[in-house]
Amino acid sequence: MEKRLSRIRRAVEWIKSGLIVLLALSAMLLAWRTGLFNNAFAAIPLFGSFAELMRGASGTPEPSDTSLKEAARPLSIVITSGQGGRFGVKYDTDARNSVYEMTSSIIGEALGSASAPSEISEDEWRYALSGSSVYFEYITPVRLSVLDGWLGSPMPDTAQDITLRHVFVAFGEERSRLYYQDHNTGIFFGADTASAAGKAQELEIYAANGAVFAYETGISGYENAPYMLIMQDGDHPDVRAVIVGNAAELLEKALIAFGHENETYTTYYDSAGVFRCVGTQFNIRVFSDGRIIYRRTDVSPAEGEAQLLMECEMIERARVIAADSIGASSGSAEIMFEAFQRDEHTYSVFFGYYIAGGRVYLPEDRHGAWVTFSSGIVSDIEVTFRNYSLTGENTRLLPERQALAAAGGEFVLCYSDTGAEIMQPFWVKYWLLS
Repeated sequence: MEKRLSRIRRAVEWIKSGLIVLLALSAMLLAWRTGLFNNAFAAIPLFGSFAELMRGASGTPEPSDTSLKEAARPLSIVITSGQGGRFGVKYDTDARNSVYEMTSSIIGEALGSASAPSEISEDEWRYALSGSSVYFEYITPVRLSVLDGWLGSPMPDTAQDITLRHVFVAFGEERSRLYYQDHNTGIFFGADTASAAGKAQELEIYAANGAVFAYETGISGYENAPYMLIMQDGDHPDVRAVIVGNAAELLEKALIAFGHENETYTTYYDSAGVFRCVGTQFNIRVFSDGRIIYRRTDVSPAEGEAQLLMECEMIERARVIAADSIGASSGSAEIMFEAFQRDEHTYSVFFGYYIAGGRVYLPEDRHGAWVTFSSGIVSDIEVTFRNYSLTGENTRLLPERQALAAAGGEFVLCYSDTGAEIMQPFWVKYWLLS
């Protein structure tokens, strides 16, 4: 009798287990049909590495679901207290990154909760900027649809096509407002946000350090760059520049970063002394100064491979390429987005080296990285491998207020990499990087 009851109990448990499996399978099927899994998978970053992209990870999530990482951080950040004292950070990369971690969520939340923007006067812009606020200035214009992707907070569709270099959040007693300037037209915009005004209290740890905006100095030339941050006089570090490796070592780094390390290829030196690598679908040239030029030779995309990518997606893919190649051996330098260029049939994304708040100029005005897309696929890449570090020595430059007058407008800190081991800083009049 007990054996019979035991068999019955086991049969009941088997039936229960079978029902659980059936219910689980039904739930999975329902979730798949409703797109629940699609949304879950879309939360995964677009690409883990460029090698995955080159190996065929070509599926592209919907733009609104794409997870992006910032390809550039602000050149300068300004925190203004309720009493009008300003704290600015511009040339200390570690300090800039620390302040960015504290403030990026404030800008991001303001973007994500902003109402439809409206045009405002420059007087209103300056009045808001004089009070409690957080201000970002980028080295190059960034499309708002790209910026809100970096900060994870989409703006209203009406503002997506605007490009900007200056954006800030002003804190009020009851509400905050978002402000930005259209780089192309010069028009100022403001929008109410749901960002908590109490966040200003979190920034009271930053004491005024004498930073001012150019328009507050009254110095001749400020009108051409009124919202450039002017810092107190100071020294700027010298930088050491070294080659990352020989031609064979650089080729190995490129093959790994570009996803071709396991493919068949041949190498040789041509008559000009350039180290060449030829594969079945690509060729690579390695120059003695660390420059590498990659070209995909099967220029026509395979069936189903051509894609329609948004600007933010191409910048993200190019960022991964730069990070996986030159970014892995750049030392103390940052690799930052500089420009997005549209040609008749192609799109190009440019990145540059930055260290201690200064831009590194390579020979022939080359960019640190240059990625070209054709039909949504990567067709050409040019990168220059260099390693930069601070020497511990400093150079005193013309004070910024005097530099503003001499330049008659905006200027930037620069280093010129001509192949010498030690680079010293200098001021250069700003022009749009492209």
